[in-house]
Amino acid sequence: MATYDIVIRNGMIVDGARNPRYKGDVGIKDGEIIRMGRIKEGLADREIDAAGLVVAPGFIDLHTHYDAQVFWDPYLTTSGWNGVTSVVVGNCGFGFAPCKKEHQYRAMESMTKVEAIPMATMEASIPWDWETYPEMLDSIDRAPKALNMLPYVGVNPLLVWVLGLEDAKAGRKPTEEETAELKRLLNEAMDAGACGWSAQSLGTPGDPSAKTAGGAAQSDFDGTPMPSDVMWPETQLALAEVLGDRGEGFIELSGAPMSREHWEEIAETSGAPIIYQALPASNVMIDMHKDLFAWFDACAKKGLRIYGQGITQNPPLLFTFDYWDLWGPVWEEFAGPDLPNAKILKNLADESVREKLRAEPLRYQFIGGVDEARVVSVENAENEKYVGMSIAEIAARKDRHPVDAICDLVVSDDLKTSFQAPQFDIGLEGIKQLLDNPWVIPGLSDGGAHLKYLAAGSYATELISQYVREHEFLSLEEAHWRLSALPAFCAGFRDRGVLREGAAADIVVYDFEALDYEFPNFRHDLPGDEYRVASAGSGYRYVLVNGQVTIEDDRETHVHSGKLLRGGRGGAAAGD
Repeated sequence: MATYDIVIRNGMIVDGARNPRYKGDVGIKDGEIIRMGRIKEGLADREIDAAGLVVAPGFIDLHTHYDAQVFWDPYLTTSGWNGVTSVVVGNCGFGFAPCKKEHQYRAMESMTKVEAIPMATMEASIPWDWETYPEMLDSIDRAPKALNMLPYVGVNPLLVWVLGLEDAKAGRKPTEEETAELKRLLNEAMDAGACGWSAQSLGTPGDPSAKTAGGAAQSDFDGTPMPSDVMWPETQLALAEVLGDRGEGFIELSGAPMSREHWEEIAETSGAPIIYQALPASNVMIDMHKDLFAWFDACAKKGLRIYGQGITQNPPLLFTFDYWDLWGPVWEEFAGPDLPNAKILKNLADESVREKLRAEPLRYQFIGGVDEARVVSVENAENEKYVGMSIAEIAARKDRHPVDAICDLVVSDDLKTSFQAPQFDIGLEGIKQLLDNPWVIPGLSDGGAHLKYLAAGSYATELISQYVREHEFLSLEEAHWRLSALPAFCAGFRDRGVLREGAAADIVVYDFEALDYEFPNFRHDLPGDEYRVASAGSGYRYVLVNGQVTIEDDRETHVHSGKLLRGGRGGAAAGD
């Protein structure tokens, strides 16, 4: 019997722990790294020649919504094509458990609105062989996976289960008995393997009529706030107490309107890391981030672990008017994703509708505006001359208002024109600010969400190829610590995030000079005859998950060695 299943030989090891890189071998047996250094030849079933290649820990993506996609895509793409070996699901307080059968369809309606996952895809892929949270984990466990998964408990389904749908949506304050039940259910979920809890708290506690800080994009499908938006601070603290009592877990929280004192109270009560959502690399937010980072520093001096999740990537939003919902309520009224295509075409050709659209602002603070949209492809050959041009350029050429220019184009293309728009006003200065700060975890992929216009799961590939190799914002050692070890520490992964003897063999082997990612493209591969935007990485010679090769020369090997990491460990519940 061979000493090792696999030996990765002669690679440049960047271990993720900020240690200096060195040339060496990695010996793997039964999914575990059992030797690092120099290993004699002839002791392994398989030898991988990594000469001239970087050998590093697989990337850990803390912010995804693959809760549905896991049931149809074992590789959790785009993430799985870009060196990610572990993901955390159940972010933003959204999720599918616990969920009574009568609320299952409504849960999918909510996820369609807040995370733009096509309803037809969810209906075709989610097995719904559960009601309770432990039952859902068992279902995920049964699904084939090429990546590891660690799940949050979303606060929204918890509130609906305990308070009832109407009272949860109304923001009714839980009674003592109901609070005790919320805590019991969270304990039950963590006993089964959950890693903590997540919430979006962007509204006013107990007031569903108040506008949320996130605006319409983060509201429920019926325009009302999500239950967690109107939850009470006392409820957050009660859930934090569960983590404090257990001495484990972490929290993901979108709560910009909350006072910093309340953030600190949650951190103190839970004793857990808190992931503050979200920090875009926006040039207009640089001064605001300076103030926020000073607070992170102050929290650290108090021993409170509050980290920011940074949007440190700059993928374009790729879209057609078949599905586009980010230009405000008037555009959504006349050209939103809930309308049939024939109605959208009729509206965009209607002068009275165009008059209303022209009255709207052209540009938006965080999403590229109408005049900034750039044509990627056209259906009508007569429109080929516009490919690569912005709507502002087309409008100037035709002496038309930008609204008329884009409507003319879309109507003549029968709604098949594809555009790209910038996400936020991301620039190099904003990206460098986030990457320079030690309290910021890079990358917020939103993997599995916003499928029809966003593919940000390539964030780690972009970081290394652009901000390490090209711009030299970070050393390679620092980059791998930020991409793997830091998120592993925050998430409570017990044996991942660094290359060391005794750790799980989640490993990327890549060509530093060749590492790259493709421009996002439409793929018609979703269940329910739906499409999505995806972006594959290149330069990944090998990706190993739990000691098995899942990617070789940028191609899937159809090896599904990923695990549900119950309590941060593969194959065991937190209490085991």
